[in-house]
This record gives sequence, structure tokens and C-alpha cells, in this order.
Amino acid sequence: MTPTLVRQHTSHGESSPRVDLSARARDWSEIQERMLVPLYEAVYDRLEVGPATRLLGLNCGSGLALLMAASRGAAVTGVDSASPERLALARERLLPDAPPGRGGAGGRGTRARTDAELLDGPPVAADGPGTGAYTLVTAFEPIGGLAGDAEGLGDLLAGVLPLAGRGAAVVLTGWGPPERCATSSVLRVAAKLADPLRGARSRPPARRDDLEEVAGRAGLKPDGSGRVACPFGYADLDSAVRGLLSTGLFDAAIAATDAKQVDKELTEALHPHRRPDGTVWMPNVFRYLIARVPWPSVPAGPVVSPRSACSGG
Repeated sequence: MTPTLVRQHTSHGESSPRVDLSARARDWSEIQERMLVPLYEAVYDRLEVGPATRLLGLNCGSGLALLMAASRGAAVTGVDSASPERLALARERLLPDAPPGRGGAGGRGTRARTDAELLDGPPVAADGPGTGAYTLVTAFEPIGGLAGDAEGLGDLLAGVLPLAGRGAAVVLTGWGPPERCATSSVLRVAAKLADPLRGARSRPPARRDDLEEVAGRAGLKPDGSGRVACPFGYADLDSAVRGLLSTGLFDAAIAATDAKQVDKELTEALHPHRRPDGTVWMPNVFRYLIARVPWPSVPAGPVVSPRSACSGG
């Protein structure tokens, strides 16, 4: 499957002590997250996100996509239980004046800045099912690079879709064709170092219907899709290495080898993408699927003939 920009969802107790989670979160926020801005903008433009939107962002990270939606007037809720460090940065962005909320992840901020909520656990219906339901659910963390990530997304959707209104849009994202994603060849370093035997084997062809399969298993109805160019551009090799490491995809490789070896091999893999001015440029294409929460089917009532309807008995 195509290597992708996906975090390793490990507990803090399982995280390698050689990985500075706070530094990685900061690198994600300052270097890597902006690479997906064209994807966020394309989705928000297509769905006309604005003041009438109540958005739930799954695995919201450091909150850039939420901030962009809030700037359009949307009420946003972000959920991320995998990375408290990223969620703390999201709180700095969206809720700078709010007291700590559940799990220290943030609470309700001043409405003058943004109508936002950040949670380190699953969201709950504030006023009962069907009241104040979310009109848009986004899963901007792309799938397709780690074994089981599609299933993990399906489990995540199952827990939150009851809070979405009927007809609400659900946006799922993944990488486009591998031949149009220059970063795919660089991210293979992670697989090779984490599992040399498996990494040396020929890779299976990428499955291009993963998003539709996830939507189908969740009971969603596809309602359009699109592709967006999201080039990864960095000021220099050091920024590129830090940005890619911040995805978490290389953590297993670091645990299997060591950080210096991963840095060395990642830097070597980036050299073909270095331009004469020292910058690093890798064109990529991401795919998104828009699906809808279906309306409940109306059971057909008994057929009544005109004669019986008028007979009064």
C-alpha cells in the first residue's frame, strides 16, 4: 500500500524514549501541517463551509484545519486522543483564553475569537440525539499507509456518526495514485528500517477504493470525490527531515534501529528532491471522498383503495 502521512497511534507508555513527543508536535504544527492546506481549502470550498456549519474534526492534531473552518464562521469541535501534545497546540491556536478542559486538552473559549471545543476523548451529544447535530465530520488524516488504518478509521466513525445529522457530510481522505506522489519513495525508508525483510519485498499495488470501502462499512452514501495537489515544500533538508519525522511514521523505524540512522537514510532519500537553491520539493496528490449520513427510510404503509377509504367502515 502507498506510504502515507499517518501517525503511529501508540500510547505514551509504549512510545520510544528516543522520540521527543513535544518537539515532534511542534515540528508538525510549524512545518508539516501546512502542506495539507490545499486539501482543507478544496473541501471547505466545495461544501461551502460557513456560519451554518457545525464541524467535528477527527484526529484534529494541532488544529490548523479547525482554525480555517472557524475563520469561515463555522462552529468547530476537535477530537484527538492520540496526541495530547498536538491538542495542546490546537488549544493555543483556538482557545488561548480558555481554562483547561477535559484531560487538560482545552474547553470552551470566548465566542469573540471562535466557537470551538477541543476534546481528548470522544464527543458526546450535549442535548440529546438529533439536537445540535454536526453537519460536517472531517477525517483529514489520510489513510492507506499503515496496516489496519482503514479499519481504525471505521471504528472511529462508528463512535461519532450517531452525533451527525441526517444528510451530514463526512469527508474521508487518502493519498492519490502513487505515481503522482513523490513522497511515497521517501517514506519507504520507514518500512525498510522498521522491517527489513518485509521492506525488501515487492510492494502490493495500492488499493484505490479504500475510502469507498470505509464509507460503505460505516453505512455512508458516497456523494462525490476529488483530487488535490498538495506539494511538500521545505526550506532545506533539515526542515524536510523534521517535518517528515513529525508525522510519526518513522517512530517504528527509530525504535528498531536508532534516530541517527533514520536521519541519515531519510536525508539520503530526500537528495533527489533537493533543488539548486537548497529547498526540497515533492509534488503529491491527495484524494478526498464526500459521503453522506443517510436519511432513515420511511416504511411503506398499507395500501388503501379509494372505495375502502370512502366507505366509512
